[in-house]
Amino acid sequence: MDDLRRVNSVQLYSFWKNLSIGLLTIIGLMAFSHVLPFYASPIVAFLAAAFLYTMLYNNRIGSSPNCMVVIYALLYSIINYTVVTVLLNILTIWHFVKLPAEFLFLNDPYIPSLLMNPVCFVTMLVIYLRRNHLSICRDCRLKAGGLYERGKAGSIFRYETYYQIRNLIYLFGFLSLAVWAYYEFIYIRLSVNARDWYVFTWLTIIAFVLDEVYFVYRYYNLYLDLKENDEIISQEELHDMTAKTYLRFYVICGEKIYLDPHTITPGAEYKEVLDTPFITKRSVNGIAIPEVRTIIRRLTGVDDGELRFFYCRRSVDLKNHSILRYFYFLPGQPEDYPDLGIDGEWVDFADVKRIYTRTPGKFSNRAVADLSRLATIILTEKIFDENGKRKVNIKSYSSNFTLSDVKNSTLDFQDDKWVKISMFNSDTPFYKIKKLFKGKPKVR
Repeated sequence: MDDLRRVNSVQLYSFWKNLSIGLLTIIGLMAFSHVLPFYASPIVAFLAAAFLYTMLYNNRIGSSPNCMVVIYALLYSIINYTVVTVLLNILTIWHFVKLPAEFLFLNDPYIPSLLMNPVCFVTMLVIYLRRNHLSICRDCRLKAGGLYERGKAGSIFRYETYYQIRNLIYLFGFLSLAVWAYYEFIYIRLSVNARDWYVFTWLTIIAFVLDEVYFVYRYYNLYLDLKENDEIISQEELHDMTAKTYLRFYVICGEKIYLDPHTITPGAEYKEVLDTPFITKRSVNGIAIPEVRTIIRRLTGVDDGELRFFYCRRSVDLKNHSILRYFYFLPGQPEDYPDLGIDGEWVDFADVKRIYTRTPGKFSNRAVADLSRLATIILTEKIFDENGKRKVNIKSYSSNFTLSDVKNSTLDFQDDKWVKISMFNSDTPFYKIKKLFKGKPKVR
């Protein structure tokens, strides 16, 4: 599965491009607000927000989604800035508040940076604090897979996204302090001269241009590092790459699962982890069930096992690559199969759950992803109904599951229904209020 740990160069470029477009949108917002008449500022902000929203929508319906958290954060920053600006003007017109002319786009001069920088700073800070609960991230995990499933690419995009947001928090915070300090202690409210406009407008534009130059340098060096370590797949390689279907089998007998504790982690050959040893691939796009059954029978040497489909995930990073997961339940007891013809050992499922809960790093990334999905779907179905309400009206009640539950289950593990319910249910804070806006959980 070496290809799956490599990073798509096109996606890395798109990741940088999205950040660049976001920064250029802020630059354009400040520039046009300065060049156009002062009363056009909210219109410019609205058009900037509409542009970013279009980017988010096109990414959501696209076949190869990219990480858009920064665009999402900038969209909400601009929306909040627009709402605050319009609201302050309305409250001033109605004589509820009295503000200096520099805060009102109905007056000249209007200085956007006095409001935009602090509002964007607060918005970015809130989004960063809620980074593990953003709806855009939940949707992406459902469509593209979680951090453990996407391997190197997922780790890079996750870390860099949070780094970008922290960078913008610092940038908007610095600009807020600089602009407000100048406004309070140096600016003379009789007229706006060239030096004033330099601080109020061009300082913000220059800061974002320098930030853009910094990220060009950063991601070019990241690309060179990945290429040097042979972790980049170029566009030419993608076009020449044949379709591949990877098969992962979890061989189960009773309450034990067959795992190899000495699996080598790709890219970290010094680290041994737990994983299923029954992994193979075919250079085809999809494999028929009879062939899958033949493969696992040949790998295990057991012909009378029960094959059960787990789930499939198509790679969003590599074209025509997919991973199929299956369970293979063996009859009898684990002692009946002392040697399955491949390195590994029978591990009690209670130990698997204990290791997964306490030290998940002892498993391979894909094993963690598969165990997470399995546990999430089975436990959610046991605790909640299809409307997201608890079956047992005791909030502290939790459940457990065994491999017998997996074998006897009729749940469709490919369906994201119970994953969605696990993300939004009656345990969610302010569930009833949120449900009024969200409606019934979307299940199939």
